[in-house]
Amino acid sequence: MKVFNQNRITRLFGIDYPLIQAGMVWASGWKLASAVSNAGGLGLIGAGSMYPDILRQHIVQCKAATSKPFGVNVPLMYPDIDKIMQIITDEKVPIVFTSAGNPKLWTAALKEKGITVVHVVSSSKFATKAAEAGCDAVVAEGFEAGGHNGREETTSMILIPTVRAVVDIPLIAAGGIATGRQMLAAMVLGADGVQVGSRFVCTPEASSHLNFKKAIVKATEGDTMLSLKKLMPVRLLKNHFAEEVRTAEAKGATEEELKQLLGRGRAKKGMFEGNLEEGELEIGQASALIHEIKPAAEIVVDMLREYSASLESGVWSLE
Repeated sequence: MKVFNQNRITRLFGIDYPLIQAGMVWASGWKLASAVSNAGGLGLIGAGSMYPDILRQHIVQCKAATSKPFGVNVPLMYPDIDKIMQIITDEKVPIVFTSAGNPKLWTAALKEKGITVVHVVSSSKFATKAAEAGCDAVVAEGFEAGGHNGREETTSMILIPTVRAVVDIPLIAAGGIATGRQMLAAMVLGADGVQVGSRFVCTPEASSHLNFKKAIVKATEGDTMLSLKKLMPVRLLKNHFAEEVRTAEAKGATEEELKQLLGRGRAKKGMFEGNLEEGELEIGQASALIHEIKPAAEIVVDMLREYSASLESGVWSLE
Protein backbone atom coordinates (compact mmCIF):
# COMPACT_ATOMS: atom_id res chain seq x y z
CA MET A 1 0.00 0.00 0.00
CA LYS A 2 1.41 3.36 -1.02
CA VAL A 3 -0.51 6.23 0.57
CA PHE A 4 2.49 8.24 1.77
CA ASN A 5 5.35 9.90 0.07
CA GLN A 6 8.46 9.99 2.21
CA ASN A 7 8.17 12.59 4.95
CA ARG A 8 10.36 13.64 7.87
CA ILE A 9 9.30 10.72 10.08
CA THR A 10 9.67 7.99 7.48
CA ARG A 11 13.09 9.36 6.51
CA LEU A 12 14.19 9.72 10.14
CA PHE A 13 13.38 6.11 11.05
CA GLY A 14 13.78 4.44 7.66
CA ILE A 15 10.18 3.15 7.63
CA ASP A 16 7.36 3.06 5.07
CA TYR A 17 4.62 4.84 7.01
CA PRO A 18 4.72 7.54 9.72
CA LEU A 19 2.90 5.27 12.18
CA ILE A 20 4.59 4.32 15.45
CA GLN A 21 3.38 1.72 17.93
CA ALA A 22 3.81 2.98 21.49
CA GLY A 23 6.14 1.18 23.87
CA MET A 24 3.58 0.28 26.52
CA VAL A 25 4.30 -1.59 29.74
CA TRP A 26 3.09 -5.22 29.83
CA ALA A 27 1.92 -5.01 26.21
CA SER A 28 4.80 -4.09 23.92
CA GLY A 29 7.15 -7.05 23.68
CA TRP A 30 9.11 -8.27 20.68
CA LYS A 31 6.11 -9.95 19.05
CA LEU A 32 4.13 -6.72 18.83
CA ALA A 33 7.10 -4.54 17.92
CA SER A 34 8.26 -6.83 15.12
CA ALA A 35 4.71 -7.21 13.74
CA VAL A 36 4.27 -3.45 13.42
CA SER A 37 7.74 -2.96 11.95
CA ASN A 38 7.14 -5.75 9.42
CA ALA A 39 3.89 -3.99 8.43
CA GLY A 40 5.82 -0.83 7.55
CA GLY A 41 5.43 1.18 10.75
CA LEU A 42 7.82 1.49 13.66
CA GLY A 43 7.45 -1.02 16.48
CA LEU A 44 8.69 -0.21 19.96
CA ILE A 45 9.60 -2.58 22.78
CA GLY A 46 8.36 -1.22 26.11
CA ALA A 47 11.28 -1.45 28.54
CA GLY A 48 9.26 -0.08 31.47
CA SER A 49 8.00 -3.52 32.53
CA MET A 50 11.23 -5.41 31.87
CA TYR A 51 14.27 -6.25 33.95
CA PRO A 52 17.48 -5.61 31.97
CA ASP A 53 18.09 -9.27 31.09
CA ILE A 54 14.48 -9.62 29.90
CA LEU A 55 14.86 -6.52 27.74
CA ARG A 56 17.96 -8.00 26.12
CA GLN A 57 16.01 -11.17 25.29
CA HIS A 58 13.24 -9.15 23.65
CA ILE A 59 15.72 -7.11 21.61
CA VAL A 60 17.46 -10.27 20.37
CA GLN A 61 14.14 -11.90 19.49
CA CYS A 62 12.91 -8.76 17.74
CA LYS A 63 16.06 -8.70 15.60
CA ALA A 64 15.37 -12.30 14.61
CA ALA A 65 11.73 -11.55 13.77
CA THR A 66 12.23 -8.45 11.60
CA SER A 67 14.85 -6.94 9.34
CA LYS A 68 13.05 -3.58 9.58
CA PRO A 69 13.90 -0.77 12.03
CA PHE A 70 12.48 -1.00 15.55
CA GLY A 71 13.10 0.84 18.79
CA VAL A 72 12.87 0.71 22.57
CA ASN A 73 10.83 2.99 24.80
CA VAL A 74 12.55 3.79 28.10
CA PRO A 75 10.70 5.56 30.97
CA LEU A 76 13.52 7.46 32.66
CA MET A 77 11.89 7.30 36.10
CA TYR A 78 12.39 3.53 36.32
CA PRO A 79 15.34 1.81 38.06
CA ASP A 80 18.32 0.18 36.32
CA ILE A 81 18.46 2.89 33.64
CA ASP A 82 22.24 2.58 33.35
CA LYS A 83 21.98 -1.16 32.68
CA ILE A 84 19.09 -0.69 30.24
CA MET A 85 20.96 1.94 28.22
CA GLN A 86 24.07 -0.25 28.15
CA ILE A 87 22.06 -3.14 26.74
CA ILE A 88 20.51 -0.86 24.14
CA THR A 89 23.92 0.32 22.97
CA ASP A 90 25.47 -3.17 23.16
CA GLU A 91 22.66 -4.58 21.01
CA LYS A 92 22.88 -1.64 18.60
CA VAL A 93 19.20 -0.68 18.87
CA PRO A 94 18.82 2.09 16.27
CA ILE A 95 16.02 4.12 17.88
CA VAL A 96 15.18 5.05 21.49
CA PHE A 97 12.08 6.83 22.76
CA THR A 98 12.54 8.29 26.25
CA SER A 99 9.76 9.46 28.53
CA ALA A 100 8.93 10.47 32.11
CA GLY A 101 12.16 12.31 32.82
CA ASN A 102 14.69 14.90 31.72
CA PRO A 103 15.83 14.35 28.11
CA LYS A 104 19.20 15.96 28.89
CA LEU A 105 20.17 12.92 30.96
CA TRP A 106 20.68 10.51 28.07
CA THR A 107 20.13 12.17 24.69
CA ALA A 108 23.73 13.22 24.02
CA ALA A 109 25.19 9.89 25.15
CA LEU A 110 22.78 7.92 22.97
CA LYS A 111 23.36 10.13 19.93
CA GLU A 112 27.11 9.68 20.31
CA LYS A 113 26.44 5.98 19.69
CA GLY A 114 24.53 6.81 16.51
CA ILE A 115 21.11 6.22 18.08
CA THR A 116 18.10 8.28 17.00
CA VAL A 117 16.48 9.78 20.11
CA VAL A 118 12.85 10.82 20.54
CA HIS A 119 11.35 12.22 23.75
CA VAL A 120 7.69 12.09 24.84
CA VAL A 121 6.27 15.41 26.13
CA SER A 122 2.95 16.68 27.42
CA SER A 123 3.47 20.42 26.89
CA SER A 124 5.08 22.92 24.56
CA LYS A 125 7.48 23.88 27.38
CA PHE A 126 8.82 20.34 27.62
CA ALA A 127 8.92 20.06 23.82
CA THR A 128 11.25 23.06 23.74
CA LYS A 129 13.48 21.44 26.37
CA ALA A 130 13.61 18.22 24.33
CA ALA A 131 14.64 20.13 21.21
CA GLU A 132 17.29 22.02 23.20
CA ALA A 133 18.60 18.70 24.53
CA GLY A 134 19.24 17.56 20.96
CA CYS A 135 16.37 15.13 20.48
CA ASP A 136 15.76 14.16 16.87
CA ALA A 137 11.97 14.32 17.29
CA VAL A 138 9.29 14.70 19.95
CA VAL A 139 6.08 12.86 20.72
CA ALA A 140 3.35 15.28 21.84
CA GLU A 141 1.08 13.12 23.99
CA GLY A 142 -2.34 14.53 24.79
CA PHE A 143 -4.51 14.11 27.86
CA GLU A 144 -6.51 11.35 26.14
CA ALA A 145 -3.57 8.95 26.26
CA GLY A 146 -3.32 5.84 28.38
CA GLY A 147 -0.63 5.15 30.92
CA HIS A 148 1.40 8.00 32.39
CA ASN A 149 0.06 11.38 31.42
CA GLY A 150 0.72 15.09 31.72
CA ARG A 151 -0.43 17.07 34.72
CA GLU A 152 -1.56 19.94 32.49
CA GLU A 153 -4.41 17.84 31.04
CA THR A 154 -3.95 19.39 27.60
CA THR A 155 -5.86 17.52 24.90
CA SER A 156 -4.26 16.46 21.64
CA MET A 157 -6.36 18.97 19.68
CA ILE A 158 -4.61 21.79 21.52
CA LEU A 159 -1.25 20.20 22.26
CA ILE A 160 -0.26 19.30 18.69
CA PRO A 161 -0.50 22.83 17.23
CA THR A 162 1.04 24.46 20.30
CA VAL A 163 4.04 22.14 20.15
CA ARG A 164 4.29 22.62 16.38
CA ALA A 165 4.50 26.37 16.96
CA VAL A 166 7.58 26.14 19.21
CA VAL A 167 9.76 23.37 17.72
CA ASP A 168 11.05 22.72 14.22
CA ILE A 169 12.10 19.08 14.76
CA PRO A 170 9.79 16.28 13.56
CA LEU A 171 6.60 16.02 15.61
CA ILE A 172 4.74 12.80 16.38
CA ALA A 173 1.20 13.12 17.74
CA ALA A 174 -0.10 10.75 20.40
CA GLY A 175 -3.08 10.49 22.69
CA GLY A 176 -6.52 9.29 21.60
CA ILE A 177 -5.46 8.18 18.11
CA ALA A 178 -6.87 4.83 17.00
CA THR A 179 -8.25 5.41 13.48
CA GLY A 180 -7.10 6.68 10.11
CA ARG A 181 -9.38 9.70 10.38
CA GLN A 182 -7.72 10.67 13.64
CA MET A 183 -4.33 10.15 12.04
CA LEU A 184 -5.28 12.56 9.26
CA ALA A 185 -6.57 15.09 11.80
CA ALA A 186 -3.27 14.96 13.67
CA MET A 187 -1.33 15.54 10.47
CA VAL A 188 -3.55 18.49 9.57
CA LEU A 189 -2.83 19.99 13.00
CA GLY A 190 0.89 19.91 12.28
CA ALA A 191 2.14 16.43 13.14
CA ASP A 192 4.57 14.58 10.87
CA GLY A 193 3.41 11.19 12.15
CA VAL A 194 1.39 9.50 14.87
CA GLN A 195 2.05 7.17 17.78
CA VAL A 196 -0.70 4.68 18.58
CA GLY A 197 -0.88 2.83 21.88
CA SER A 198 -4.26 1.61 23.07
CA ARG A 199 -5.34 0.21 19.68
CA PHE A 200 -2.32 -2.08 19.59
CA VAL A 201 -3.05 -3.48 23.05
CA CYS A 202 -6.00 -5.35 21.51
CA THR A 203 -3.89 -7.54 19.25
CA PRO A 204 -2.87 -11.19 19.50
CA GLU A 205 0.77 -10.04 19.48
CA ALA A 206 0.43 -7.80 22.54
CA SER A 207 1.70 -9.48 25.70
CA SER A 208 -1.10 -8.09 27.85
CA HIS A 209 -3.63 -10.54 29.31
CA LEU A 210 -6.68 -11.58 27.30
CA ASN A 211 -8.96 -10.47 30.17
CA PHE A 212 -7.56 -6.95 29.82
CA LYS A 213 -8.00 -6.97 26.05
CA LYS A 214 -11.63 -8.08 26.36
CA ALA A 215 -12.30 -5.37 28.95
CA ILE A 216 -10.96 -2.75 26.53
CA VAL A 217 -13.21 -4.02 23.74
CA LYS A 218 -16.22 -3.63 26.06
CA ALA A 219 -15.26 -0.11 27.16
CA THR A 220 -17.21 2.96 26.10
CA GLU A 221 -16.53 6.66 26.45
CA GLY A 222 -16.23 7.68 30.09
CA ASP A 223 -14.89 4.30 31.19
CA THR A 224 -11.40 5.65 31.87
CA MET A 225 -10.17 8.17 34.43
CA LEU A 226 -6.99 10.11 35.14
CA SER A 227 -5.74 9.46 38.66
CA LEU A 228 -2.73 9.46 40.97
CA LYS A 229 -1.82 13.03 40.01
CA LYS A 230 0.13 13.48 43.25
CA LEU A 231 2.44 10.64 42.18
CA MET A 232 2.58 10.29 38.40
CA PRO A 233 -0.68 10.94 36.54
CA VAL A 234 -1.98 7.77 34.92
CA ARG A 235 -5.15 7.04 32.92
CA LEU A 236 -6.90 3.88 34.07
CA LEU A 237 -9.85 1.80 33.06
CA LYS A 238 -12.37 2.14 35.88
CA ASN A 239 -12.45 -0.81 38.28
CA HIS A 240 -12.35 -1.48 42.02
CA PHE A 241 -8.74 -0.29 42.36
CA ALA A 242 -9.42 2.90 40.39
CA GLU A 243 -12.42 3.61 42.63
CA GLU A 244 -10.25 3.11 45.73
CA VAL A 245 -7.82 5.65 44.35
CA ARG A 246 -10.62 8.10 43.51
CA THR A 247 -12.06 7.80 47.02
CA ALA A 248 -8.65 8.26 48.64
CA GLU A 249 -7.88 11.32 46.54
CA ALA A 250 -11.28 12.83 47.34
CA LYS A 251 -10.43 12.49 51.03
CA GLY A 252 -7.13 14.30 50.49
CA ALA A 253 -4.78 11.30 50.65
CA THR A 254 -1.12 12.21 50.90
CA GLU A 255 1.50 11.13 48.40
CA GLU A 256 2.73 8.51 50.86
CA GLU A 257 -0.78 7.14 51.41
CA LEU A 258 -1.29 6.84 47.65
CA LYS A 259 2.03 5.01 47.33
CA GLN A 260 0.89 2.52 49.96
CA LEU A 261 -2.42 2.03 48.15
CA LEU A 262 -0.64 1.50 44.84
CA GLY A 263 1.84 -0.95 46.34
CA ARG A 264 4.15 -3.01 44.12
CA GLY A 265 3.23 -4.92 41.01
CA ARG A 266 -0.20 -3.36 40.64
CA ALA A 267 0.17 -2.78 36.89
CA LYS A 268 1.48 -6.31 36.33
CA LYS A 269 -1.45 -7.71 38.30
CA GLY A 270 -3.95 -5.98 36.05
CA MET A 271 -2.51 -5.79 32.56
CA PHE A 272 -0.32 -8.89 32.51
CA GLU A 273 -2.02 -11.25 34.97
CA GLY A 274 -5.59 -10.23 34.10
CA ASN A 275 -6.95 -9.25 37.53
CA LEU A 276 -9.63 -6.81 36.37
CA GLU A 277 -10.68 -5.61 39.83
CA GLU A 278 -7.50 -5.22 41.87
CA GLY A 279 -5.08 -4.50 39.03
CA GLU A 280 -3.99 -1.21 37.49
CA LEU A 281 -5.46 -1.14 33.97
CA GLU A 282 -3.66 1.56 31.99
CA ILE A 283 -5.48 2.48 28.77
CA GLY A 284 -6.47 5.59 26.85
CA GLN A 285 -9.76 7.18 25.94
CA ALA A 286 -9.37 5.58 22.51
CA SER A 287 -10.61 2.38 24.16
CA ALA A 288 -14.12 3.61 23.31
CA LEU A 289 -13.24 3.18 19.62
CA ILE A 290 -11.83 -0.34 19.91
CA HIS A 291 -14.37 -3.06 19.20
CA GLU A 292 -12.33 -6.15 18.37
CA ILE A 293 -9.02 -7.90 18.84
CA LYS A 294 -7.19 -8.13 15.53
CA PRO A 295 -3.61 -8.63 14.27
CA ALA A 296 -1.29 -5.64 14.40
CA ALA A 297 -0.60 -5.73 10.66
CA GLU A 298 -4.34 -5.47 9.95
CA ILE A 299 -4.59 -2.44 12.21
CA VAL A 300 -1.79 -0.74 10.28
CA VAL A 301 -3.51 -1.49 6.96
CA ASP A 302 -6.93 -0.37 8.23
CA MET A 303 -5.59 2.92 9.56
CA LEU A 304 -3.73 3.72 6.36
CA ARG A 305 -6.72 2.86 4.17
CA GLU A 306 -9.00 5.05 6.25
CA TYR A 307 -6.42 7.84 6.24
CA SER A 308 -6.19 7.69 2.45
CA ALA A 309 -9.97 7.52 1.93
CA SER A 310 -10.57 10.40 4.31
CA LEU A 311 -7.91 12.50 2.61
CA GLU A 312 -9.44 11.90 -0.80
CA SER A 313 -13.03 12.58 0.29
CA GLY A 314 -12.37 15.49 2.66
CA VAL A 315 -12.19 18.33 0.13
CA TRP A 316 -14.55 21.08 1.24
CA SER A 317 -15.59 24.31 -0.40
CA LEU A 318 -16.90 27.40 1.35
CA GLU A 319 -18.46 28.75 -1.82
